[in-house]
Amino acid sequence: MADEKRYPMTLDGKQKLEEELETLKTETRPQVIERIKIARSFGDLSENSEYESAKDEQSMVESRINTIEHMLHYAEIIDDEAIDSNEVSLGRVVEFQELPDEEPEEYTIVGAAEADPMSGKISNDSPIAKGLLGKKVGDVVTIATPGGDMKVKILTVKSAE
Repeated sequence: MADEKRYPMTLDGKQKLEEELETLKTETRPQVIERIKIARSFGDLSENSEYESAKDEQSMVESRINTIEHMLHYAEIIDDEAIDSNEVSLGRVVEFQELPDEEPEEYTIVGAAEADPMSGKISNDSPIAKGLLGKKVGDVVTIATPGGDMKVKILTVKSAE
């Protein structure tokens, strides 16, 4: 299966997914199964909203478990040491300034599974990350975004802690 999609991620991101999977399997799944059992005891399933709700939740939990298992199976841990320390890559923190004179911004570039823009982690699939990946400190880059092109200068690149 050489054409399977790989899921690049940091070691920290992989550990978080493994923890979520463990919680889903050992806590969430049994709770949902118990809700289904209780709802069944209410009788007629055709008009039993508790039963329908629990079955829907079970479907979502099982889907998430399958997704995480797939991502972990095809995870590709990023080796930070193999890349030039001045180069923007997955798992690195990049600080850049939108030109001509915007305030500097700092983001950690992570795999899609770890993305959390509210905490400064952007997906390697995002327009900004795609425009920055492979570039080096001092480079001026034009990035195509949904809101139009933006020109940025890369100020610093460092390993994520």
